[in-house]
Amino acid sequence: MTGTDTAPTIETVFRIEAARIIAGVTRVVRDIGIAEELAQDALVAALEQWPRSGVPDKPGAWLMATAKHRAIDLVRRKETYARKLAEVGRTLEDVPPPPEPGDPEDIDDDLLRLIFTSCHPVLSTQARIALTLRLLGGLTTEEIARAYLSSEPTVAQRIVRAKRTLAKAGVPFEVPYGEDRGARLSSVLEVIYLIFNEGYSATSGENLVRPVLCEDALRLARVLQGLMPDEPEVHGLAALLEFQGSRLPTRTGPDGELVLLADQDRSKWDRLLIRRGMAALRRAGVGEYSLQAAIAACHARANRYADTDWTMIASLYERLMALTPSPVVELNRAVAVAMAYGPQAGLEIVDALAELGSLSDYHLLPSVRGDLLERLGRTAEARAEFERAAALTGNARERDLLLARAERIRKLPLPPMFVLSPLPNRFRRRRFEVQPRC
Repeated sequence: MTGTDTAPTIETVFRIEAARIIAGVTRVVRDIGIAEELAQDALVAALEQWPRSGVPDKPGAWLMATAKHRAIDLVRRKETYARKLAEVGRTLEDVPPPPEPGDPEDIDDDLLRLIFTSCHPVLSTQARIALTLRLLGGLTTEEIARAYLSSEPTVAQRIVRAKRTLAKAGVPFEVPYGEDRGARLSSVLEVIYLIFNEGYSATSGENLVRPVLCEDALRLARVLQGLMPDEPEVHGLAALLEFQGSRLPTRTGPDGELVLLADQDRSKWDRLLIRRGMAALRRAGVGEYSLQAAIAACHARANRYADTDWTMIASLYERLMALTPSPVVELNRAVAVAMAYGPQAGLEIVDALAELGSLSDYHLLPSVRGDLLERLGRTAEARAEFERAAALTGNARERDLLLARAERIRKLPLPPMFVLSPLPNRFRRRRFEVQPRC
């Protein structure tokens, strides 16, 4: 293929290979910012040469080799060439040597190193998310800004500052070892989790879901599974996202309106993703994401909404509460208890949470309370709670649903609206945890 027809091919190849190219070049130059620039240089070279010479048989390898050659040239131009060459000499070979035998902790994989570097705790959560989407998700600055309803200059500055922070802090391009790996891994998992969650239930804007973020998070989780197959929580997170991803096509209607879980056509749930989720869950442990995945599996196993095992879900949330106690996890447990043992049992837990005040600006607390009050026949109180929830939410679709519920509550009896989301979040993240039945 030659001529202008090569442009779409080049763009597709670069998007697929960009993360690996940046990772490979970072090992040479030890600077993510410079590595990304060199990867872009390789893309420019391809745009210049491939229309004339044609797309090579191995386009990814061509881009990697071009970027690495430019990286080596850059290192050689440095005054400290000899020292730098000694430090990175091992990385100048096309194929890096295997890890030393007898050291199972040594994970010699550039992409894994890039993941841990991009998600380093020295960066803020927003910076980690933006940098991860840019380097590993392959999203442009414009796409990230659009996904998070932010301005492109703001996102660009956030990414630039993140790179500078990593360089200034001297963050090594490596996978940490021992106890440090566990701490850093939790940061990596959190970033992937938050990317998916923002796509699954947008915190603001007109759209309830942003599928591109879910797809990128799922891909990152699968990559991490392949790179760290012995980490149970990696499989726990992957299982959770597979289950949630399976229901994405049925969460919204033709006009983007919310479709309640009880009304979703379960025959349209992606069975392949559910099977992948079940396989990952079998390899998961008993950590935070694994327990959330087990909750999601309860929904995935139910052929009908009426078949949902709420008793099991309540038990799983009790275990999650013991592992990672938070007001929002307790709110989820309250909903499960209400579904399993009746609305009064759930309302007692919700009222206790309301008295604490820690969820005073969290719209799902009055949403849940309104549902439980309606089920108990206390319709006037329920309507007030739905109106208060609508005033607190930042998502237009949720606000419309809550206001409609408040207006119709006396005229049209509706089925219970709120159930547990299989994606509970820590309250500090301000994400949806208990959601409309979706």
